[in-house]
Amino acid sequence: MKPVIIFIFNLIVIAPCLGQESITSAIERQFSNIERHILTTAEAMPEDKFNFTPENLHIQNSDFKGVRTFAGQIMHLATDNILIWSPINGASVRADIEDVNGPKNIKTKKEIIEYLKSSFEIGHKAISTLTTQNAMDMIDFRGRQLPKLDLAFYALTHANEHYGQMAIYLRMCGIVPPPTISEKSY
Repeated sequence: MKPVIIFIFNLIVIAPCLGQESITSAIERQFSNIERHILTTAEAMPEDKFNFTPENLHIQNSDFKGVRTFAGQIMHLATDNILIWSPINGASVRADIEDVNGPKNIKTKKEIIEYLKSSFEIGHKAISTLTTQNAMDMIDFRGRQLPKLDLAFYALTHANEHYGQMAIYLRMCGIVPPPTISEKSY
């Protein structure tokens, strides 16, 4: 009788959990996809156009005054990646980050992309610490208490928003974003 009870217990309690994705793997999958889109898009912009802004086009009836350059988009995204993901696992933030636009000493395309890559590494490390048990743990973020999971969602959303802006900047420079090219092959 005891083996039958154990078998039924396994069917009812354990079996439904098999094949279910963990919160970590679900967030990691989304983050890796966003990372791939952003990195290929950043690398596609020629260095001589890295400081492009739609304001340069003087489009009639448009209002692009003061918007970030392409490089500025990447610097902001990378910096916010660091500022958003670091609290999830308690990592310290670089001392040279003074605001959401990143360190002032990072200027070349190569340096900017390396900074971007390092921000994604911080995100992957933070994601690896998320579990079903700690996802709703409250942490301090910009003066308020939020669950770790909220910050993960915010980081994913924020990265996607900036990918969209970067893709538009590429198209304004006559370049098709690499993720668009690869998606057309499906």
